[in-house]
Amino acid sequence: MIHQPDADVDLAAAERAAGDFLRALGISTESESLRETPARMAQAYAELFTPHPFDLTTFPNEEGYDELVLARDIPIRSVCEHHLLPFVGVAHVGYLPGERILGLSKLARVLEHFARRPQVQERLTKQVADWLTVQLRPKGVGVVIAAEHTCMTLRGVRATGSTTVTSTLSGALREDPRSRQEFFALTGVHSAAGR
Repeated sequence: MIHQPDADVDLAAAERAAGDFLRALGISTESESLRETPARMAQAYAELFTPHPFDLTTFPNEEGYDELVLARDIPIRSVCEHHLLPFVGVAHVGYLPGERILGLSKLARVLEHFARRPQVQERLTKQVADWLTVQLRPKGVGVVIAAEHTCMTLRGVRATGSTTVTSTLSGALREDPRSRQEFFALTGVHSAAGR
């Protein structure tokens, strides 16, 4: 079982802080439409930062399946730890099985588990790959995340439509050029295969 973090969530304190934050920026919370905004902010961030617990389901690889297992286009939502603004996109998570295979929904659950906290995309990509490597002991792991960061598209440089792509490979997916090429081709990230 993968559990939620042990930290207690104090929604009342978060609501007070959200109200103080808005007022410090000159935004009154007295109108009917904004009166409940601090509470909604607190609840929204609590939801964004709280992963759902899940059971790690693995099965013996009785058939000796040794080809790539890949879940593509898994929606991802996280929050940039530098500005607390969302980044959203898709992830492609794959592995070459060893003695055990993973229940397919767990690839998305592992991603969500690490995404539900203030994050940077580079760390998130590596955390998912490292976790799968430790838990499954596969022959190789590959993770690619492509996301739009609102801290870059809505503020600062305002690079609307830009996407950041990160990848982490281990084992045969890193070392064997044919396995690496297959992984990137199946994820649709062809340009990364030549690196």
